Amino acid sequence: MASFKVGNDSKHEEFRKYLEKAGVVDALTKVLVGLYEEPDKPENALDFVKKHLGAMGPESADVESLQLELEQLKEEMQKLHLENAELAAKLAKTESTPSEGEAAAEQ
Repeated sequence: MASFKVGNDSKHEEFRKYLEKAGVVDALTKVLVGLYEEPDKPENALDFVKKHLGAMGPESADVESLQLELEQLKEEMQKLHLENAELAAKLAKTESTPSEGEAAAEQ
């Protein structure tokens, strides 16, 4: 049973070193110290930690605004694709139709 505990301790130590090397320990320490030093403690400490670690995504208002802008840009892009296709068809038609000067010269 003791050999299990020793093996487990080495895994813990290895994991701790991994976290230190990756900067996780420092980041968590800074956030927790910031929370400790916060004069007005937030109601939700977990949200504070997430916010300061950057784990929380953008605000929902930002997401909604960006989604609306994306939809508008998609509509505009679709209109421009249609306009481009119409202009390309017109250009192809005018290039394939002989001009008046060329038609008179051939006769």
